[in-house]
Amino acid sequence: MSRKRGRALLAWLTVTALAAALLIAGGVWVAGYFRDSLAPPLAIGCTATVGTGTYRLAVDQTENAALISALSVQRGMPARAASIALATSLQESKLRNIDYGDLDSVGLFQQRPSQEWGTAEQIMDPVYSATAFYNVLEKVPGYVDMPLNDAAQIVQRSGFPQAYAQHEGLSRAFASALTGQSPAALNCTLAPATPVGTPKTLEAALDAVLGPLPVTSTAGESSTTVTVPVPATMGWEVAHWSVANAQQFGITKVSYDGRRWDRDANNNGTNAGWQSAGTAAEPRHVVLSMAAPPAP
Repeated sequence: MSRKRGRALLAWLTVTALAAALLIAGGVWVAGYFRDSLAPPLAIGCTATVGTGTYRLAVDQTENAALISALSVQRGMPARAASIALATSLQESKLRNIDYGDLDSVGLFQQRPSQEWGTAEQIMDPVYSATAFYNVLEKVPGYVDMPLNDAAQIVQRSGFPQAYAQHEGLSRAFASALTGQSPAALNCTLAPATPVGTPKTLEAALDAVLGPLPVTSTAGESSTTVTVPVPATMGWEVAHWSVANAQQFGITKVSYDGRRWDRDANNNGTNAGWQSAGTAAEPRHVVLSMAAPPAP
């Protein structure tokens, strides 16, 4: 081979190698781009895991489920009452406080002003409508032991009398978690927190559904620590209620009984749930972290 042809071949091999390297690098970049752009979005929502069953609700549904469940405990009713109420609301409104329905039905339970459930304005208040439901349910003889569907139908008098039974598994799981019967059973995956609540608004919300619980708070640079003293029988109920309402109050962490729910840990796609807090928890206190607005 002549010297001239050798130089030409070397140049050709160099150009070919460079082109191949660029092609490979470009392929890696394109693959990375599409991997990131086509990655599944954060699975926003909440789950209740009791026994071998895991059930899922959207965040707004979970907030309403927490309210309904908390009111049953405040009244001294058993977890079965919360299961019946949740199944009823799931069937009637999908656990959403809607201002429309069949005929004049509105609210979480689709109660009708024309059937003496109250005014439309009253029924649209979730605390009022859940309380009205429980007022009737607790007068049903033996409701705790009868089939869930039958108890719900006696209260509601629905045109679809067998419809409530289909929601029993989900309702029992969320009721068990949200009434505190099943520790560390409720988990929520949420978008990054923003400072949307204050200790005072949190205390008012707790008071509305669980009764007076004195709240103390300590402000930090990026978060506010809130301590809620609770009776031992209410600890997991308050802890789960706090997770269920983390979106609307900007809650980032909830600790109780040596376990911690960390909002950021769930945001990385690992669905971490409740983990060991690493240190002994202060007894009979639920400790929260709330996102704080940046310093001016």
